[in-house]
Amino acid sequence: MLSLQIATVFFGASVLLGLSPGPDNLFVLMQSATHGRRAGILVVLGLCTGLLGHTAAVALGLAAVVAASAIAFTVLKFVGAAYLLYLAWSAWRAPAAQASGAVLQPQSGSSLYWRGVLMNLSNPKVALFFLAFLPQFVQPQQGPVVWQTIQLGAIFMLATLLTFGAISFFAASIGNWLRQSAQAQTWMNRGSAVLFAGLAVRLAISQR
Repeated sequence: MLSLQIATVFFGASVLLGLSPGPDNLFVLMQSATHGRRAGILVVLGLCTGLLGHTAAVALGLAAVVAASAIAFTVLKFVGAAYLLYLAWSAWRAPAAQASGAVLQPQSGSSLYWRGVLMNLSNPKVALFFLAFLPQFVQPQQGPVVWQTIQLGAIFMLATLLTFGAISFFAASIGNWLRQSAQAQTWMNRGSAVLFAGLAVRLAISQR
């Protein structure tokens, strides 16, 4: 069982990490600004679900396999980069809502949710980060390591939900104003495409 002190320190560190610029929170920011608060929250829930997978991987030792295997790391990062390029292409081709009042067909909740899940799970850097970060707060004398790892993962997910949810809320508020203009929405779509493409390149050239 985690001590209150360790849990508090870990939560504070997780909040700071969630607010630091990175692929996931930039992803949430652009999705919220482009598609609205609902879209952003669904993406956040997907990202948090992906963290369940990374927590389980660390607890079961699977993340260590990715860290040790160059092939596993390379395959996973190129799958992630390909998915980001797909998102970039989709954003670039997305039409803008007309200022005259026509409304675009909203994206389904499930597609937004699974977009967040895949974004998170297909990034091997997250798995390696969890492998390096979580064990630093584990205290073997406090009980089973696997149980402590699961608790840390749950705390990290709570911090992510709060910080990314706040980002989604404020980004959507700005996006609601920008979406009144078809030209502004076109530029938001183009900006999203450039961001996704940049993240894809960054992931593709990343090293363990």
